[in-house]
Amino acid sequence: MEFVLGGAAAVSAGFFTNPLEVMKIRMQLQGELKARGQHAVHYKNVFHAGYVIAKHDGILALQKGLVPGQLFQLVVNGSRFGSYQILQQKGFMSDKDGNLVFYKSAIIGGLCGSFGAYLASPFYLVKTHLQAEASKEIAFGHQHKHTGTWSAFQNIYKKEGVNGLFRGSTSAIVRAFVGSTTQLTSFAYVKQYMQKHDILQNYPIWGSFAASMIAGVAISVGMTPFDLISTRLYNQGVDANGKGLLYKGYLDCVVKIWKSEGFLGFYKGLGPSYFRLGPHTVLCLVFWDEFRNIYKNFKSEEESI
Repeated sequence: MEFVLGGAAAVSAGFFTNPLEVMKIRMQLQGELKARGQHAVHYKNVFHAGYVIAKHDGILALQKGLVPGQLFQLVVNGSRFGSYQILQQKGFMSDKDGNLVFYKSAIIGGLCGSFGAYLASPFYLVKTHLQAEASKEIAFGHQHKHTGTWSAFQNIYKKEGVNGLFRGSTSAIVRAFVGSTTQLTSFAYVKQYMQKHDILQNYPIWGSFAASMIAGVAISVGMTPFDLISTRLYNQGVDANGKGLLYKGYLDCVVKIWKSEGFLGFYKGLGPSYFRLGPHTVLCLVFWDEFRNIYKNFKSEEESI
């Protein structure tokens, strides 16, 4: 049930934050492997990006990739939240007094996230391809020209087989480890602190909201560079042998971004990344807490009958 509750929470949040994911993807691909001032700037900031996308591609383009995005959320967060909660309940992250141990929480949170990210990698691949597709006037990065979610899976499988569907999964593992560690650990510590000092204990939703807002900041700062690398690797075109046209692998991608775009190149899309990850983290963790509370209450009522 923990896996179902975690997946349901992520899907609920994903519907509201998908437009921000589209904006983030577009901005991360803007000026790929080009220095500042040497490429067109179609997306000035998150608000301008939303306006430009709606103007050129239509308002519905802001929900591009929603289906594979939701499937990704269901699998990755169902696995991540479910396994994390089960391990936490069994005491794997606590000391003998029941207090969280930082390194245990960080490692387990990261491993749970990496496990889910690898399983859901094909959905993330298709989601990225669909969200990167844009009108010629505002397009950046490789344009895969898929006509929909199912056709995308078919096209990739026909050309590259199962390996093609898992292209970029290495970057997803790194991205998910960092993101999951910062998100779950910061959320858990803030909630523990609030419980110890009796902060907002009579207002559980507001408590979850406050804890998840802090977790949103942590995950945005920590994960953005890894998220950008992942986007670039997932979206690049491939040759007849399935080899990347721009990047040979993870380290090659890091080196090329550093040389051509500099340190700040890794933080492209930080604005939409926070606007997306902040609300998504808030909604996801609040939904997760609430769904678990509803389930506990339902279970208690059932046992008392």
